[in-house]
Amino acid sequence: MSDQLKFIVEKLNKEPFKKNFNLITFDSLESMQLLQLLNDVLGEIDPKQVVDIREELPEQTAKRMLSLLGILKYKPPGGTSDLSTFRQGLVIGSKPVIHPVLHWLLQRTNELKKRAYLARFLIKVDVPAEFLQDDAVSDTNRQYEELMEAFKNLHKECEQLKTSGFSTAEIRRDITAMEEEKDQLMKRVERLKKRVETVQNHQRMLEMARQLRVEKEREESLSQQKQEQKNQLFHAEQRLQRVQLQLKDMRHAAVDSKPESLMKRLEEETKFNTYLVSEKFPRELEVKKQSLYFLQKVVAEPAMGQSDLSELETKINEVNIQINQLIEKRMMKYEPIDSKFSMYRQQASIISRKKAAKAEELQAAKEELSNLEKQMLQKSSQARELNGAEVLKGDEFKRYVNKLRSKNTLYKKKRLDIAEITAEYGILQRTEELLKQRHEDIQQQLQAIEDKKGISGYSYTQEELERVSAVKSEMDEMKGRTLDNMSEMVKKLNAMVADKKSSLAPIIKDLRQLRQKCQELTQECGEKKTQYDSCAAGLESNRSALEQEVKALHEECIQEESRYHHINCMKKILEVSLQRAKDEMKLYVSSDMQERRKAIREQYTRMITEQENLGKKLREKQKSVRESHGPNLKQVKMWRDFQLLMECKKECFLKQQNQASIGQVIQEGGEDRLVL
Repeated sequence: MSDQLKFIVEKLNKEPFKKNFNLITFDSLESMQLLQLLNDVLGEIDPKQVVDIREELPEQTAKRMLSLLGILKYKPPGGTSDLSTFRQGLVIGSKPVIHPVLHWLLQRTNELKKRAYLARFLIKVDVPAEFLQDDAVSDTNRQYEELMEAFKNLHKECEQLKTSGFSTAEIRRDITAMEEEKDQLMKRVERLKKRVETVQNHQRMLEMARQLRVEKEREESLSQQKQEQKNQLFHAEQRLQRVQLQLKDMRHAAVDSKPESLMKRLEEETKFNTYLVSEKFPRELEVKKQSLYFLQKVVAEPAMGQSDLSELETKINEVNIQINQLIEKRMMKYEPIDSKFSMYRQQASIISRKKAAKAEELQAAKEELSNLEKQMLQKSSQARELNGAEVLKGDEFKRYVNKLRSKNTLYKKKRLDIAEITAEYGILQRTEELLKQRHEDIQQQLQAIEDKKGISGYSYTQEELERVSAVKSEMDEMKGRTLDNMSEMVKKLNAMVADKKSSLAPIIKDLRQLRQKCQELTQECGEKKTQYDSCAAGLESNRSALEQEVKALHEECIQEESRYHHINCMKKILEVSLQRAKDEMKLYVSSDMQERRKAIREQYTRMITEQENLGKKLREKQKSVRESHGPNLKQVKMWRDFQLLMECKKECFLKQQNQASIGQVIQEGGEDRLVL
C-alpha cells in the first residue's frame, strides 16, 4: 500500500499535474478533494472530463466517471461481486476505492489517452431494429459502419508510419531528387545512343565496354577482399599481442603466488567478510529497523498541525536540556577509577570508528570497481559492435598512438605530394585538351580519307580492339602482383612476430626481478605504516581527551555567563517595575488633587466615564433616529412626488406656450395675405 501511495504522489508531482504533494498531505485529503483529483486525472486522459465536481450532482459525477472507466476497461479489485460497494465508494470519495483507480490510471496514462481518443470514434451507436427498417436510416447506419472501418485502417497505417521512423518531408525530397536524376540519366542515355548509332560495329564495341565494366567491378571486389584480409590480419596481430600479455601476467602471477601469500589473502578476505556479517550489517539492519518503526509510527498517527509540531519542538528542547544537565552532573561526579580507563576507552572508540570508516571505504571501492568493470564491459561491447575490434589497453594504446603519429607525418607528406600532383594535373589536363583537339582534327582527316577509299571506321575499330587487349593484359598482371604481394606480406609478418618474441625475452626477466623488489618494498611500507598508525592513534586519543575537557569547561563558562546576564536583566526589570509601583502609590495616596489626577488609575477611570457618557449619547441618538425614521421616509416620498408634479406642470406650461406662439405666427401670416 505504501509503494502504491509513493507511486501516486510521485506521478502527481510531475508534469502535467504539479501538485506538490507528500505522503502525509496526500493521505490527509478529504473525499471531495480526492474526487476532484481523480477527475483531474481523467480530464488529462479525456479533455471532455474537465469539470468542477462542485457544480454537478454526486450521482452525475459517479455516472460520468463509471462510464469512462468502463470505456477504459478498468476492473475493480474485488471483481463483479463488489461492484455496488465500488459505486458507493466512488460516490462518497472513499480512499480504498479511489487510490487503486489513481494507481491504475497513472501507470498507463499514454495508453489510456489513446484508448479514450479511439473510443470517441469506435463505440457504435445502438440503433433499435424497428428504426433500421427505414431505408434512409439503414443507409446512414451502413455508411457509419463503413466510415468506422475506414478510420480503423487509417489509424493502423498512421501508427505504422509513426513507428517506421520515416519522415514524409525527407521521402518527398528523396523522390524529387531521384526523379531529377532519372530525367538527367535518360537524357544522357538518349544522347549517347544517338552518338553511338552513327559509329560502325557499335554492338561489338558495347559488348567490349560491358566486359570492361565487369572486369572493373571484379577488380573492386578483389581490392575490397584484400583490404578486409589486411584488417583481419591487423586484428589477429592485436589479439595475439593481448593473449601474449595475458599469458605473461598469468605467468608472473603464478611465479609470485605462494601458498603463504594466498592463505594470507584468504585470511584477510575472511576477516573482512566476518566483520561485515557480524558487526557492520547487523548494526545497519538495526538502524534501518528503527527508522522503519519510527516511519510506520508517523504514518499511523493522524496528520499534525503547526500547534502539534510546536509542542513536539518544546518537548525536544526540554529533553535536550535534561540530557545536558545529566551530563554535567556526571562530569562533576567523575570517579578517579574510571579516569584510568578513559584513555583506553577513547582509543578503542577511535579504532572502532576508523575500522568502520575503512570498511565502508573498502566496500565503496569494491562497488565502484564492480561498476567500472560493468561500464568497461559495456563500452568494449559497444566498440566491438561499431568497429568489430576490442578496446586497446595500456602499452597497446601507446603503440597505437605512436602509429597514429607516424601515419600523421606520412599523411602530411602525402598531402604535399597530392598538392604537387594536382598542380601538375592541371598542366597535363590543358595539354590533354590541346592533344584531343589535334586528335579530333587528324581523325576527321583520317575519316575523310577512309570514306574516299571505301573503308570507313576501320581505324577506330582497330584502336578499340588494341585498347581492350592492353587493358586485359594489365588486369592479369595486376592480379598476379596482388597475390605475390599478399604472400610476401604474410612472410614478413611472421618474421616480425618471431623478432618481437626474441627481443622481449630479456625484458621479461628484468621485469620479474623488479617485481620481487617491489613486493619487498611494499611489505616494508606496510610495517612502517602500522607503526605510524599506532603512534597516531595514541596521540589522537590524548588530543581528543584534552579537547573534551576544554569543551566541557568552555560550555560551563558560557552557561554561567548567560545565567549571570539573565539574572542581571531580570533584576533591572524588577527594579523598574518596583519604582513604577512606588510612584503610582505616592500619586494615589497624595492629598493634592492635581497630582492624583496624574495617576494611571485616575486616568483610566476618567476615560471609562467618558466612554460610558459617549455610549449613552449614541444610544439616545439611535433611539431618536429609529423613532423618526418612518415619518421622515414618508416626507421624503411626498417631496419626491411633489417634485415630479411640478416638473410635469412645467412641461405642460412650456408646451402650451409653444402652441400659442405657433398660432400667433399663423394668424399674422393670414392677415398679411389678406392685405396683399
